[in-house]
Amino acid sequence: MNLNPAEIQALISLLADDDTEVLRHVTAKLRELGEEGITFLEQEWQSVTDTKLQTRILNLIHEMQFELLQERLHTWKQLHQDDLLMVLWLISTYMYPSLAYNTLRQQVDHIYLEVSRNFEENVHPYEIIKQLNYSFFEKLKFGPNKTDFHSENNSMFNRVLENKKGNPIALCCLYLLVTERMKLPIYGVNFPNLFLLTYKRGDQQFYVNAFNRGLILSRSDISNYLNTLNIQVNEAFFQPCNNLDIARRMIRNLYSSFEAQSKTQQMEELHLLLSILSDDGEADI
Repeated sequence: MNLNPAEIQALISLLADDDTEVLRHVTAKLRELGEEGITFLEQEWQSVTDTKLQTRILNLIHEMQFELLQERLHTWKQLHQDDLLMVLWLISTYMYPSLAYNTLRQQVDHIYLEVSRNFEENVHPYEIIKQLNYSFFEKLKFGPNKTDFHSENNSMFNRVLENKKGNPIALCCLYLLVTERMKLPIYGVNFPNLFLLTYKRGDQQFYVNAFNRGLILSRSDISNYLNTLNIQVNEAFFQPCNNLDIARRMIRNLYSSFEAQSKTQQMEELHLLLSILSDDGEADI
């Protein structure tokens, strides 16, 4: 649909109309504009003074941004599952829709350069983890957010990079993004109650708790932990997971944050996002 700015502005002004059919028609026309329509709505919102119109513009902006996020998430699942940073960006745009993918990439690239500087790879794997831990937690000052564990910002990767605080999976994701660039055999592990990392090369495998500043754990340590939680040991708990598993868990964590605040609209929307990433179209929170 080709509309000039004046025509788009006229359409937006009709959002103040209380006629249901008019609103339906105008909303449909603006939705057809996609991202361009969002830009015009954002610009118009800044200039209008009518409270009702402002509210309707904001609601429509959110609806259109959320539709765009759903489309992008579906595309990621179909075509780009190997790109962990992309899905972290997409999840972050739920709360920060203007966030640019390249902004996150540049920040991660900078962290990679800092971590890889003077890094020695030809040492014992435990020493590799100690070097990484020093870079992440001592030098760069990343760490667990224990004082505000259930904050939704702990699942927003852009805020984790800014605040240098996060939940277990967010800290593990940063670790993974950097070590992937370094070609180290480190992977995520979708462990019950706590997301972990594993170093796995050949028959050598151990685990890393990024939320505890990179504490190294053995398989028996994890088995003992499961026993204290009365959780039956499952071999799948010990093996690397894929980026789709990580994305699902990130969204579930975000869902839990909103659930603690009784924010039902956000919970419903995240349920939809999770259904896009599920195998059968049904979301399992």
